[in-house]
Amino acid sequence: MTSSGSYLIPARTARAEEVIQRSRFLTVLAHAPSSESARLLVRSVRDEFPDATHHCWAFVAGPPGGTASIGMSDDGEPHGTAGRPMLTVLLHSGVGEIAAVCVRWYGGTKLGTGGLSRAYSGGVRAALGRLETELRVPRARVRVRVGYPYVDAVQRLLDEMDALPVDERYGADVIYVVDVPEMRFVAFQRALADLTQGEGEVERA
Repeated sequence: MTSSGSYLIPARTARAEEVIQRSRFLTVLAHAPSSESARLLVRSVRDEFPDATHHCWAFVAGPPGGTASIGMSDDGEPHGTAGRPMLTVLLHSGVGEIAAVCVRWYGGTKLGTGGLSRAYSGGVRAALGRLETELRVPRARVRVRVGYPYVDAVQRLLDEMDALPVDERYGADVIYVVDVPEMRFVAFQRALADLTQGEGEVERA
């Protein structure tokens, strides 16, 4: 994690598949900014592969290595052989807001506790090797009020400041609710004041 609070998160879903002593393992990694989103991923993978023997999972719904919002499940495998090894790999991956689901189709040969731990942790490592990441930028939600003569210029400013639109309302004035990169908040305030000759208003939402 950088000094600005930015850190790597999954940019899109990644998958890795392996067959170990006739058991098939498929690992899915995805962005999980909350425990709810992680559990939604688990449900979607269960729905996609209902014939699998196990759907084991783990998630870190926060900064890389953070343990404030984590979870794991062995889903019927011997205790500590799936969810915990998967979580350990995620915690040391350097990637935050990430969830892993490892789907297993039992092939008839028991792997033992050590073999299972290696299979599940190895699946997460393999998927991490295919994972594309992007930088998560902390953002401040702000409410902007401007008069109609400034709309075009303000919209250009929003683009320049990488402000993500949340809401727009048109009444006596125009009100935008946007998410501005935290490190640009002060610069955004100043730029809007200059642009509108002090008439525009910016406040944290």
